[in-house]
Amino acid sequence: MSGNGTAQALNDGPRPKHAQLTDVLADLATKELGPDVAIPSERELMSRYDVSRSTVRRAIESLIADGLLHRIAGKGTFVARPRLESRLHLASFSQDMRRRGLNPSTLLLRIEPGIPPADVAGALGLAPQAAAWQVDRVRLADGQPVALENGWYPQELLPDLDRQDLSGSLYQVLQEVYGFSIDSAEQTLWGETADSVTAARLDAPLHTPLLVFRRVSRSGERLLEYVVSRYRGDRYQIHMSLGRDGLDPGSHTFEGNNQ
Repeated sequence: MSGNGTAQALNDGPRPKHAQLTDVLADLATKELGPDVAIPSERELMSRYDVSRSTVRRAIESLIADGLLHRIAGKGTFVARPRLESRLHLASFSQDMRRRGLNPSTLLLRIEPGIPPADVAGALGLAPQAAAWQVDRVRLADGQPVALENGWYPQELLPDLDRQDLSGSLYQVLQEVYGFSIDSAEQTLWGETADSVTAARLDAPLHTPLLVFRRVSRSGERLLEYVVSRYRGDRYQIHMSLGRDGLDPGSHTFEGNNQ
């Protein structure tokens, strides 16, 4: 099948027509259309393949569930961009993207001093009413928004952070300007859906699935970073290698999070 060519026939054999149509649409998406291109409308697919609307919708929903297509309300169904895959490791966003051959960039939304919430202050070991830099940034890969970062950094350890260039790697700034190399971190992962503010900043549909990382990072014994990063789940995925060797049964926990 091509975007304006002859349809591939669906047969009446043992394989359901919705499964056959799923294969046809997958080929169309990956071999002819490419990312961000709309697939034919439901009405056009019904006519072209002589199938019911329920058959068309079942095929499309299957490909949406697989991450190959995504729907934008009021506009149609489009081929999804391939998800960026990451292994869990300690690296900056910029390093992570460059390893994939992508060009990282940053939109700085805010950097200003403030008094962090009690849980943030506790995580950073700050005294009551101690000031910290609040840094909000949108991280992009090849110009496409991937993550929204909301971070806190001790002001006493990082004077004049608001005068630094934060359009690239913040970890590089911490190392080159302040002499702090991030060498360890504790990280927690959970899922959310994008509210209206987050969706707008990530140029994503409302309620887009998000992978959320909360990281508390150190340089030696100094606590330097508390950051919550919200990654678009339709553009980012995580790879983990698991094994039983050396596994401590008490070191893995599942915890609820209402954020």
